[in-house]
Amino acid sequence: MHMISAAVAGASGYAGGEILRLLLAHPEVEIGAVTAGSSVGERLGAVHPHLLPLADRVFTDTTPEALSGHDVVFLALPHGHSGALAAQLPDVVVVDCGADFRLRDESAWTTYYDTTYAGSWAYGMPELMTRDGKQRAQLAGQRTIAVPGCYPTAVSLALAPGFAAGLLSPDDVVVVAASGTSGAGRGLKPHLLGSEVMGSMAPYGVGGTHRHTPEIEQNLSAAGDVDVRVSFTPTLAPMARGILATCTAALAADTNAGAVRRTWETAYADEPFVHVLPEGQWPSTGAVLGSNCVQLQLAVDDRVGRVVVVTSVDNLTKGTAGAAVQCMNLALGLPETLGLPMAGVAP
Repeated sequence: MHMISAAVAGASGYAGGEILRLLLAHPEVEIGAVTAGSSVGERLGAVHPHLLPLADRVFTDTTPEALSGHDVVFLALPHGHSGALAAQLPDVVVVDCGADFRLRDESAWTTYYDTTYAGSWAYGMPELMTRDGKQRAQLAGQRTIAVPGCYPTAVSLALAPGFAAGLLSPDDVVVVAASGTSGAGRGLKPHLLGSEVMGSMAPYGVGGTHRHTPEIEQNLSAAGDVDVRVSFTPTLAPMARGILATCTAALAADTNAGAVRRTWETAYADEPFVHVLPEGQWPSTGAVLGSNCVQLQLAVDDRVGRVVVVTSVDNLTKGTAGAAVQCMNLALGLPETLGLPMAGVAP
């Protein structure tokens, strides 16, 4: 049996390390090159001590030569670095975990990012509802895939069923989401020091300035075939990983609460990684820690005519690396769930 050879660029970061963790458990993958930037020459075990089977591997420089010859290359690089490198990787499936190829609108990219627009690739959220059906159908056989952002994963899956069914107003959507510090990457930043984060929460990217805003709007607009605008406020929570997103939208007139719940339950009834919880049970970040699953619960606030949808997701697993492996499986014709953890880690 042919084993799939996979290389990981940017393997010293949190996302790269999580990709390696998942690939170690994938029965049809062998890990090839592991590349980095400032960590070149270091032992992998010194950077990711939890990845014991790879501890004696050494990070090499991120070059086309190091990445060529593999079946799949995962790019876990800073925004703006994937485009030029991907152009030099022919005859390989490239799965990009950065933002470079997520946005279809060039003006949206130039508004929120300070690098040249690189274009758009197949969008790697299989469960996303669109006017043409689930996004999954667009991923089979793809050679270039853009992995969604972590916040867009939580928010898009929370609200897409309502827009697809015409139940939600496209101009009255408000999202407040909390994320763990790993979402900011591994680089040293004073506001992410333990003494700054422990026992404290703080907002950031307030007033529509967070870079994930256009991606969320793109996804929800595709789900409902309408122009959706979102007021999105992220917050930093004193935890290492996880996202809890509280997403609200105005309901169309005369919408029945029972019909709302049935819409979400039907949308995700056959999805292995998206779970609408039983009524009365609400998502938590701890319940999805280390898993490729999204937990979801909703309620209708009849007094103000809004739906409230809360989702939890591990930003490093389903929010990044798990989605990348899931998309690789689809691109290569493997079972979609292969090598991906359904169970979280608790307590």
